[in-house]
Amino acid sequence: MSIETNFDVPFVANLALREKQIQQNYRPYIAVHKWFARRPGTLFRALILSEFVDRPIRETFFQSHNLKGVRIGDPFMGGGTTLVEANRLGCDIVGYDINPMAYWIVRQEIDYLELDAYKKAANKLLEELESEVGSFYQTTCLRCGSKEARVKYFLWVKVQTCKYCGKDVDLFPGYILALNRRHPNYVLVCPKCGHLNEVKNVNSPGHCASCGAPLRVDGVAKRNQFVCPHCGATNTYPDPNSGPPRHRLFAIEYYCEECKLHYKGRFFKVPDEEDLQKCQEAAKRWRALTPQFVPDEEIPVGDETERLRRWGYRYYKDLFNARQLLGLELSAQIIARLEDVRVRNALATNLSDLLRYQNMLCRYDTAALKSLDIFSIHGFPVGLIQCESNLLGIRTASGVNIGSGGWTNIIDKFVKAKQYCERPFEVHYEGKRKHIVHTAGEWIGTEHPKLSPGEKRAVHLSCKNAIESALPPGSLDAVLTDPPYFGNVQYAELMDFNYVWLRRLLASYEPCFTRPSTRSKHELTGNATMKRGLDHFTEGLSKVFQRMAVALKPSAPMAFTYHHNRLEAYYPLVVAILDAGLIPTACFPCPSEMGASIHISGTRSSVVDTIFVCRHSKVVLDSLTPYSIESFKKAVEKDLVQLRKGGLKPTEGDALCIAYGHLTRWAILHFQGRWDRDIPVSEKLRLVEAEVKALLSAEKIKPLIADVLKRTEALYYHDVGAERSLV
Repeated sequence: MSIETNFDVPFVANLALREKQIQQNYRPYIAVHKWFARRPGTLFRALILSEFVDRPIRETFFQSHNLKGVRIGDPFMGGGTTLVEANRLGCDIVGYDINPMAYWIVRQEIDYLELDAYKKAANKLLEELESEVGSFYQTTCLRCGSKEARVKYFLWVKVQTCKYCGKDVDLFPGYILALNRRHPNYVLVCPKCGHLNEVKNVNSPGHCASCGAPLRVDGVAKRNQFVCPHCGATNTYPDPNSGPPRHRLFAIEYYCEECKLHYKGRFFKVPDEEDLQKCQEAAKRWRALTPQFVPDEEIPVGDETERLRRWGYRYYKDLFNARQLLGLELSAQIIARLEDVRVRNALATNLSDLLRYQNMLCRYDTAALKSLDIFSIHGFPVGLIQCESNLLGIRTASGVNIGSGGWTNIIDKFVKAKQYCERPFEVHYEGKRKHIVHTAGEWIGTEHPKLSPGEKRAVHLSCKNAIESALPPGSLDAVLTDPPYFGNVQYAELMDFNYVWLRRLLASYEPCFTRPSTRSKHELTGNATMKRGLDHFTEGLSKVFQRMAVALKPSAPMAFTYHHNRLEAYYPLVVAILDAGLIPTACFPCPSEMGASIHISGTRSSVVDTIFVCRHSKVVLDSLTPYSIESFKKAVEKDLVQLRKGGLKPTEGDALCIAYGHLTRWAILHFQGRWDRDIPVSEKLRLVEAEVKALLSAEKIKPLIADVLKRTEALYYHDVGAERSLV
């Protein structure tokens, strides 16, 4: 058996689709810390079992395994999915990543942690923070008058001074605070007095219950312009010369446990004088503090960070308000005093992950009524309405978390992640019935004193370029990876947001945290600011593939996932695989993203990856079918039908990515025996582009794919009907 013959596209696609809907429920270890574009753990489990277990994947997937002695490498470990899945199956693992945050996240996922000690320290942290800053997150309930209601979210609007009349203007893009989906009514902010009005119909909202002014939906700010309500003049925003944007607290969503028992809906209020006074008190406390852990690094220019600089943000600390800075600094001080290094590292990692919600770039979801973390769109969004979450978090008397973005949320997710590592499971569906299947004997970590006393797993993680690896030739049984997709995510620019904080806690004893930034000239992402284009990406990818090819055993596979909506982004794959002396023996489709994700929904992006399987020597498989337009169409049709059988209805974007994968595979095959890896990279890319265009020109791909998509549905129902007739 091998991946080429044993991989089951419909089965794996169905698993991956379910996982990507709520990945944290299927693979809780991802909650250790945010990383971007994580591929399904079910996919990599399936790849490993397909290669190393000599039985159909449908039979083996939900069973327990111990592949001790199998050694798997990943040169781009990122969030660690490949290595965690391999480690869980008992494999020896070797991982590399140039980004210190990636290295640290994977290490924290796999490192053993004594959970009781962690919980004790985490609870003490919460107790100390409650004593120090808890009052800043309390408010008076409008319904019962209790002064101990807990604030879920503080809502702020950006403010800019009109350059004509000199008066401050709230930059409301719209006045709807809440839709009527998770609250009985719409909630509208009065544009004149700021009162919060509950209305049934936003098409005819009526007048403010407080001042009588007409209510409206549209705000004054749109497309970087606002009309001053005081003088009628049109101004532009942002104004970077004025420094970081100013904000005004205009609303609070809070939680009153007593009132919630007999009230349907959420609790909203305009901040009262006491609420505003608490903001001032927090700011005063912050100014009186001498910070040890708040970063003072400047935000460097970059493809993603340029947006921040346009808004006047110059330093990372500018992205936080005084109350957030106070709470984060005190949290770091408490963590730094811990003597247990593993517990300290775990809570430091938690603090880093908490930053996603504890900043003034978070937005408020008016439909879901929750905070959207800073990386919800894989960038640095600068909205006009910002959401400040309760730092501590809110737990009910029964222990249920209310709201998101606080310490209690992060701690609970982390505990579930490490519990999963001790006792992993799969989610198995029989029809609509869901079963949790614990794979007894499997575990994730460097050690497991309870289940396997004395056993140590071989885990080798390195924070460096995989090109510099010292792997002996023929030492790996497989290379499985999810490489960067050219310019899709600016990993270093985004992760610096966390890194500049985390390094303050770790740099004294973790060498990879002594660097001022996670950025590196060797990072394999396209980046206009750093002048990294397709040539740079190709050359770096080729060197890594060549290094891994040497480390592979003679017949071992290198399998990796890839997708991009531009055909030219696939040309580096052709170069890298040919330079490495490998040949693609198969390529399969697999869902890899959630279509409803904020960064994908409404775009033409694909949710499907192509899985390329490559080996040193040719294997006589269907993948080596000679190229023709007809064989190309059949290959794409087959993949689309199999995805449909797995429960995915492919889009044009999905079909295009599948088509690009097959064109890549055939282009590589066409170069066999006539490839010169010593010519310049730019010349290699030119040759590849010419070869791909000769196979199928870009202007012919889209209409051909449109035709294939039409045929696919008919083929799918024909196949399903034939299968049913055999039963």
